[in-house]
Amino acid sequence: MFKIKNLVLVIIFIIPNIHYGQHTDQINSNRPGETMSAFSVGKSVFQVESGFYGIQEHHSILNYDANGFGLDMTLRWGLFLEKLEMIADFKYQCEKFNSPMSSIDKSAMKKTVFGAKYLIYDPFKNYEKKIDVYSWKANHSFNWHQLIPAVSAFAGANLTFSNNPYYFSPKAAVSPKVMLITQNHLGDGSWVFVTNIIADYIGTQYPSYDYVVTLTKGFNRNWSGFIEDQGLKSDFYSDAIVRGGAAYLISNDMQIDASISSSLKTTPSILHGGIGFSWRYDANYKEVRMNIDAGDSDKKANKKAKKTKKG
Repeated sequence: MFKIKNLVLVIIFIIPNIHYGQHTDQINSNRPGETMSAFSVGKSVFQVESGFYGIQEHHSILNYDANGFGLDMTLRWGLFLEKLEMIADFKYQCEKFNSPMSSIDKSAMKKTVFGAKYLIYDPFKNYEKKIDVYSWKANHSFNWHQLIPAVSAFAGANLTFSNNPYYFSPKAAVSPKVMLITQNHLGDGSWVFVTNIIADYIGTQYPSYDYVVTLTKGFNRNWSGFIEDQGLKSDFYSDAIVRGGAAYLISNDMQIDASISSSLKTTPSILHGGIGFSWRYDANYKEVRMNIDAGDSDKKANKKAKKTKKG
């Protein structure tokens, strides 16, 4: 029995500490929520996340109703580095506003953003959870390391075209957008908590300071669900929005999703529902593996092997 335990310990120490790249076996989409994840899609990986949505508004003070639909698309490309991701984000929306005095149709690009995201800190890098072969309780106790989040930063620019009915100025403009992103994997890893702190339209007449927090739960290999809270604050438009939905994994590279969201205020009240599709192309991806402290692992293995022989 003693020799078997020593053999188990030798095997554990011989196994090298391996750090994988950010590419995952299954597609990792930001849809259907509004948060941006901390991790990139992986070097040379191209990903498309798109959807169709309907929107309904009613303003309790101005007494208008609006109904419309829109298309959104996000392009993600892992370029140059494993931790770097280039992002293009688009949203086109059509709406019809009806008030007691008039009826107005408007349609335009509501969002055009180009930018890049970089992973600043990865809590899983150089980390290996210690296994105690003598204690089941120790191996299943709460892992405080999971409270350390992955941290990324996004920097980009909003492009607004002239006479855009969704913009507060009729003039075309380019304005910076920056974001701090954190991501935690909780419990057995099926829970993911993501936060985005955003400064948008920086340097314009109406800068916006927003936050989004998302909690996602993976129920099994194919199904996952999420709840989300979003707050927007500016002198042009402020709101609080709650959102929920689910996603289904068709294959390792394809996902479909559905979501619904509602504002908490009535000036205006907003009801938003949509469906979407995500797809990635990773044929050019080369798996990134890095042995951590291989020399130390070999030394520990040799010491354990000597002790085993003496036993």
